[in-house]
Amino acid sequence: MSSTGFERTRPSETIAGFLAAAAIFVSLTGIAYRPLRLIPVSIVLALVAAGIGGRATRLASWAVGIAAASFAVGLAVAVITSKPLW
Repeated sequence: MSSTGFERTRPSETIAGFLAAAAIFVSLTGIAYRPLRLIPVSIVLALVAAGIGGRATRLASWAVGIAAASFAVGLAVAVITSKPLW
């Protein structure tokens, strides 16, 4: 029996994937509701997921990019629609 092609994942890699997915969800939610409360939290979650690394590296890098873009878009939407930032 050969074990090539199968790698056992560490629990931290699974946590990194969940953190990255949560960061994407929170940052997209932050565009519509209180961007200065939610988006900095999502940026921290995305950076922690990127720091953990592992097999969720691509998802974590997407989460960082989406969180950064959501920060700019969320603030612009809040200012244009005269909604509160906090």
